[in-house]
Amino acid sequence: MALERILLAVGPNDKDRIDELAAAVTDIAGPAGASVVIAHVFTDDEYDNVVDRLEFASASEADPDEVADRHTTVRELEDRFSDAGIDYSVRGAVGNHGQQIVDLAEEENANLVVVGGRKRSPTGKAVFGSTAQEVMLNAPCPVTFVRGE
Repeated sequence: MALERILLAVGPNDKDRIDELAAAVTDIAGPAGASVVIAHVFTDDEYDNVVDRLEFASASEADPDEVADRHTTVRELEDRFSDAGIDYSVRGAVGNHGQQIVDLAEEENANLVVVGGRKRSPTGKAVFGSTAQEVMLNAPCPVTFVRGE
């Protein structure tokens, strides 16, 4: 299987992991010549708040791809990939984080999904759930987990 497309899933908690995520994806995509899809998934409430902050007329008039492209975390990743000469695009989605990431991986024909996260106790995972765990169990391709500090 050739590595042609990597889906990098980012969310509201990934601003502190940009260095780790960008380095991991660059180390994989660069040598493989793969393109990267930067995917930002918003819950309904997160989306409404971001749309308001970015001064769109309304959530119904805003395009999730455009909203994602204007997000600070995505812009920083775009700069990193541009500097590294890596081809990328941006996708946005609204809904359950884990399910939307899996759906985008399928739509984009991703060969690899990269997700970030933090170290959690087994109890913490059971009580609060884990987007990364949901993606690992349901993605149509391999998943790389990048742990932040």
